Amino acid sequence: MISALPVSGIIFLDKPLGWSSRQAVNEVMRLFSEPGKKRIKAGHGGTLDPLATGMLPILLGEATRYAELGLGADKSYRVTFDLSCQSDTLDREGEVTARFDQSITEEQLLEIMPLFSGPIDQTPPIYSAIRIDGKRAHELARKGDVVEMKSRCVTIHQLKLLSFEFPLVTLEVHCSKGTYIRSLARDIGARLDMGGCVTELRRLSTGGWPESMMVTEQELHEKKEQCLLPLAAWLRNLSPLQLSVDEARRFLQGQRIQLMSTSENEDERDVAVFEGDTLLGTGTLKAGMKHMVVHPARILPSAQDKYR
Repeated sequence: MISALPVSGIIFLDKPLGWSSRQAVNEVMRLFSEPGKKRIKAGHGGTLDPLATGMLPILLGEATRYAELGLGADKSYRVTFDLSCQSDTLDREGEVTARFDQSITEEQLLEIMPLFSGPIDQTPPIYSAIRIDGKRAHELARKGDVVEMKSRCVTIHQLKLLSFEFPLVTLEVHCSKGTYIRSLARDIGARLDMGGCVTELRRLSTGGWPESMMVTEQELHEKKEQCLLPLAAWLRNLSPLQLSVDEARRFLQGQRIQLMSTSENEDERDVAVFEGDTLLGTGTLKAGMKHMVVHPARILPSAQDKYR
């Protein structure tokens, strides 16, 4: 009797409002785990606050080995924030710490927005999942400890004004990894001598994956298998490389594979390695003396089992 293949792949969950990222991962993990058996491994490709909705890539089984492709990817958001107030958490879930009576025009907002495009220095919120001396910043902040956050350089690729109905501003943001949208709203408001309290936040995309890829909690419960994308799809930005059966076996043993192509005009690059339709893992293609050589990086246990 042939045993079923272990669950592996990606779910692009449209995370519901109020769920933490961990709660979302646990729910998907529960749905795909067999009752009475050890739960499958699961993780996500980029934290979303409970206030936020939208694209949360959830990786199952062997796919968790490639979570960094989501964590390190550019992301797009739609955010609405209130210029008339600010809170300790920089969003509507926190305690209001300041109110602002003045008003501004749309022209004034548009005038300062270019200052927040391109590479910028940004200080993350103290209520965030960043670790300080091994502890989450938000845990320290809630205990009343003084939390000092270091600024970091992030990139705002595109900043588009969608609507302005004072005091509410709605923007679409395309940004690099590590960007905190709550910090962006805070800093835009501060530049105007006002607040910047986030009232709505939705992630539209991770790594260029379109909104249409997202599935709701209800869809996931109704047709979970159809919602699961293969790991190979998640690796779409890596060049595919085909090996023979013999080469596949050697690759899966951790051996470097010399290809028959010459190394002239070939760039070093990361590759997704296949034998036919079977994903073996990933590697790095480097130039050898006369030929290109594949150096194994990550090998999938399911492929090792298949080619024993």
